[in-house]
Amino acid sequence: MNPDFLVCRNVRVLFGWKFFFLYFWIKFYNTFMITKEQVELFVAQAHRYGEARLMLCSSGNLSWRVGDKMLVSGTGSWLPVLPPEKVAVCDIISGQVENGVRPSMESVFHLGIFRNRPEVNVVLHFQSEYATVVACMKNKPLDFNVTLEVPYHVGEDAVLPYFRPGSPELAEAVIEAMQEHDVVLLSNHGQVVCGRDFDEVLERALFFEMACRIIVQSRMDYTVLSRKEVEDLRNSLGLARIP
Repeated sequence: MNPDFLVCRNVRVLFGWKFFFLYFWIKFYNTFMITKEQVELFVAQAHRYGEARLMLCSSGNLSWRVGDKMLVSGTGSWLPVLPPEKVAVCDIISGQVENGVRPSMESVFHLGIFRNRPEVNVVLHFQSEYATVVACMKNKPLDFNVTLEVPYHVGEDAVLPYFRPGSPELAEAVIEAMQEHDVVLLSNHGQVVCGRDFDEVLERALFFEMACRIIVQSRMDYTVLSRKEVEDLRNSLGLARIP
C-alpha cells in the first residue's frame, strides 16, 4: 500500500479533516506555489530585455523555470511593458495552464526546451534589429565568430528554415535544434536563446546581435576567427564545446 496513503489516513483519524488538508498543503506547497515576488522578478526581467531593444511591441516572448512550473509571457503581450496579469503559469510536464492566463503561442517550444535541458532555466524568443536582418538574408552567414565574445558567450548557432509562428513544425524544429545549441536563428522570423539565468540569456542575445550588426554593417565583407583560434580560446578558458 502507498505510504502516503497510510500517513494521510492516520493523520485524518488522529487530527480530523483540518489537519488532513494542512498535511497536504505543507507536503505539496513548494511544488505548485508561485509567489508574487517571483512574478514581479519575471516582469522586471521582461522590461529589462525590452530596454535592451531586443524586440518591438509583441514580437518576443520569455519564459522562466521555477521548480516544476514555467512562467511565460501571455499571448499578445509586449515584453517591454509586460504587466503581472499577463504572466501565465504552466506545469512543465503536462503543459497545463494553472492560473487562467493564456500563454504565448510559442510556449510549446519553451516547454520542450525545459523538458530536454534541465540546466536551462530561461528561454527568450526575440527579434533584435540586426539579427533579424540576418534572418531575412537570402545567403545567410555560415560563421558568426567575428569577435572572441561570440564563441565564448554565444557558441555555435543553428539556422532553421521558415515555419509559421506558433505552428507545431516550428516548435518541433526549435526543440530539436536547442538540444545541441543555445542560439537558434529562425529564417524570416527571429531568434531564440536559452541559458541558466536571466543574465546569461541577455548576454548571449546581445553578443549575437553585436555579431550580426558587424556582419551587416560590413556589407558582408568581414573576417572570422579560424577554427584553430576558436579552439585555442576555448582551451585557454577551459570550455569544452567547440563550434
